[in-house]
Amino acid sequence: MINETIIEELRGNFRGQILTSKDTGYEEGRKVWNGMIDKHPSVIAQCADEDDVEKALGFARSNNLEIAVRGGGHNVAGFSTCDNGIVIDLSPMKNIEIDKNAGTAHAQAGLTWGEFDKVTQEAELATTGGLISTTGIAGFTLGGGFGWLVRKYGMTIDNLLSVEMILANGERVTASPTSRPFDSFSQRMRRRAERASSWPFGSPTKASPSSS
Repeated sequence: MINETIIEELRGNFRGQILTSKDTGYEEGRKVWNGMIDKHPSVIAQCADEDDVEKALGFARSNNLEIAVRGGGHNVAGFSTCDNGIVIDLSPMKNIEIDKNAGTAHAQAGLTWGEFDKVTQEAELATTGGLISTTGIAGFTLGGGFGWLVRKYGMTIDNLLSVEMILANGERVTASPTSRPFDSFSQRMRRRAERASSWPFGSPTKASPSSS
C-alpha cells in the first residue's frame, strides 16, 4: 500500500492523470487488449509528456515499485500492466510530425498503428506497421514489427531512424546513427525481437521511422 500523501505529491507535479483504485477511470485505465489479463496496479500514471514519464519513473524508483510501460496495451501476455506496481501509460502522448520530402515521421509512443497510418497516408507515405490497427507503435517496433509491407520494406525496426528514450535511471537518451548509444541500443532491440522477450530497459517516448 502506497501512502496517499505521496500519491498526492505526485499528482501535484504531474501534467497528466494519476489514477488509483479510488478514482473514476481506474477500472477502464487498467484494462488491456487481452481480456484474460486482470491485474490491479497501485498507480496508473497517464503521461501527458516526457517530463511526466521521468517523474513516474522517479516515483517508481523512490517507492521500489514494479514498472509496466503501456503504449497500446496490446501485449498478449499482459506485460503492459502489473499487480501492485505502477503502469506508465503513454497512450495520451499522440503527437506526430511528418516530413513528406524526407519521408520521415516523428511520432510519440502513445500512437496506435491506426492513428499513425491515418496521418502518414494523408501524406502518401507508409511504413511497415501492425496488422491490427489498435496495436501501439512503440511496443510493436521494439519487438521487431512484422506487418503488411514487410516483404518489400523489412520489419518496422529496420525502418527506425532514431528513438528518444528515458532510461530506468531517469537519463534521457536519443539513439540514432549519430548518437553514441545507437549501436548498443539497436543490438539490444534486435536481441529482444529475436527472442520475443519483454525485458524493459527504459520507456520510449518518441520514434522516428522512415516512410516510403
